[in-house]
Amino acid sequence: MRPLRFVALGDSLTEGVGDPVGEGWRGWAALLADGLAPADAPAQFVNFAVSGAQTRDVLERQTPAALAVRPDVASVVIGVNDTLRCTFDIHAVAARLDEVYAAFTRQGAMLLTACLPDPGGMLGLPGALARPLARRQRAVNTVVHALSERYGAVHLHAAEGAWLEERAMWSADRLHPGERGHRQLAVRFHALLAEAGIATGYAPSEQPEFPVPTRSASLWWMATAGTGWVARRCTDLLPQLLTLAADEIRHRARGTSARLDLSASHAVASALAALSVTTEQPDVA
Repeated sequence: MRPLRFVALGDSLTEGVGDPVGEGWRGWAALLADGLAPADAPAQFVNFAVSGAQTRDVLERQTPAALAVRPDVASVVIGVNDTLRCTFDIHAVAARLDEVYAAFTRQGAMLLTACLPDPGGMLGLPGALARPLARRQRAVNTVVHALSERYGAVHLHAAEGAWLEERAMWSADRLHPGERGHRQLAVRFHALLAEAGIATGYAPSEQPEFPVPTRSASLWWMATAGTGWVARRCTDLLPQLLTLAADEIRHRARGTSARLDLSASHAVASALAALSVTTEQPDVA
């Protein structure tokens, strides 16, 4: 029998940013791969994730390459970068994820998905700036939840929990998990896969190999690489985010903030309803 094949798709989280090993990144997916099969018949693992990737990149670039591997297990963890762009459109995000999930399940792969915390909250942005990003991430998470259920995915709830508040779980940039955080994700995914009878190797260790980044390391990262990281991602987002923040403040002053949440909920419902209609349409000869 051939070895189990595992492919990982996504952005910097799945690429392993925050868990440096040697000259590169390791990350939760690589840690998980080591526990999917016994040591005498290790799983074949290919990581297609790329830092900065959005759902469009996963659909158009990563998915075709990953399908060619004919995987048994495929993780698709994506969406945060979409929320950080002025082009954010929950209808487009839902349609892309639906197409990606369908492609892997049609080929017989077990799909792994996860909902994620909002970046504004992780960065500690002021309320008027954080709330629009949180609303967008909730929309993405709702779509991921719904589609994961539709396609029978193994889904990890990673958007909340005590681990988000544990500083030791996070890297110096405060946006990506550190080694401990990546190990936490790998352990939790392994438990779900073991319960489903897919992971047959030993669970990844929760014990870290390296020390937690110090506060000075975090400050140094923000003063050097961090400022560039933020600047690159705010080039197109910042003008819109300021507009969203102004709208947030205006509604808050009028006591109509609930309208923003209601509008976002309607957009998500509309996006999912559109997918249902597309799925149910009969083939035309």
